[in-house]
Amino acid sequence: MNPIPYGRQSVDEDDVRAVIDVLHSDWLTTGPKVDEFERSICDYCGCQHAVAVNSGTSALDIAIQSLEFPKGTEVITTPFTFAATSNALLYNGLVPVYADISRDTRNIDPKDIRKKITDKTGALLFVDYAGHPCDIAGIREICREYDLFMIEDACHALGAVYDGKKTGSLADMTIFSFHPVKLITTGEGGMVTTNDSSLADTLRLLRSHGIDKTAHHLSETGAPWAYDMVTLGRNYRMTDIQAALGVSQAKKIDLFVQKRTKLSQLYHELLQDIPQIETPVTLENVTHAWHLYTILIRGIKRDAVFNFLKSHNIGVTLHYIPTYHFSYYQKYYPQNFSRFPVTEDVFKHILTLPLYPELKEEDIHLIVETLEKVIHQNS
Repeated sequence: MNPIPYGRQSVDEDDVRAVIDVLHSDWLTTGPKVDEFERSICDYCGCQHAVAVNSGTSALDIAIQSLEFPKGTEVITTPFTFAATSNALLYNGLVPVYADISRDTRNIDPKDIRKKITDKTGALLFVDYAGHPCDIAGIREICREYDLFMIEDACHALGAVYDGKKTGSLADMTIFSFHPVKLITTGEGGMVTTNDSSLADTLRLLRSHGIDKTAHHLSETGAPWAYDMVTLGRNYRMTDIQAALGVSQAKKIDLFVQKRTKLSQLYHELLQDIPQIETPVTLENVTHAWHLYTILIRGIKRDAVFNFLKSHNIGVTLHYIPTYHFSYYQKYYPQNFSRFPVTEDVFKHILTLPLYPELKEEDIHLIVETLEKVIHQNS
């Protein structure tokens, strides 16, 4: 059988034409398509400002940098995420402090957040795991009570909704990723959204060397060529080639969410009566974006299931190895694993099944049949 990847991009002829049009234009980078892409995401999410960059990791980096926290400031975050979430804190001299996750959604647990707050805490950086929004109300209450910044890593959750509002409009800053396996893609790319105009201005400086091109005061005559470097920024700019793809892809956000939801519902239906499998939940007040479809394997060894599916060309994977397990973090930020019992339990049993808009229903039937076969052999 042909391999079934765990995720892949969905690119059609409209997307291809949009990129070709830019290649024939006068602008290949830092041009009008970047502005258009930013506006399209603002319009979709219902936020005031969007700052496009070259990756989700870059978006995390400048979001953290824009807050100008003193070195050593603590930021409470989840360990059950890709390494980039915590790495962005380290890039800026900050200290990740981990809170355990909730068993149902795999999102950070607000009750454990409260236990980790100290007088050094400056922000909460939370991740909408697999596309399911976190407990925004609970997190917002904590942030208001302790005067903390609220940063939402929604790299999984473009198109998700919490209490009637889309991600991108719920936090002080929200991070999106446009990697090929995400809901929409620009090849590589990322974005920070915010309703704070001052933060947006800072983010735009940070993505482009910290250069202010309106600094005409550096010229005695106020010449338009003058510019000033006002802070230490990066070169994280998005190209118009990427942005053109993003503009085209953004028109299909809701379509992609609908397709992923339909496929996830089929998984639910086929898996619900298998006692060795726990399927993911969706709480009543959210629309799940379904970046990932994950299950928990109980009663048999997860790795036996993983290896069997891989041997049958089914691209299962694992989201995630807890960040504190990595050797770098064990060396510099060692943790007592027993302090995160839910994270540890989920990590030992979780498996990510293939999910993407072009996945065929017959492929899902085959995946489930293969799961049933390996479970029968090992029970």
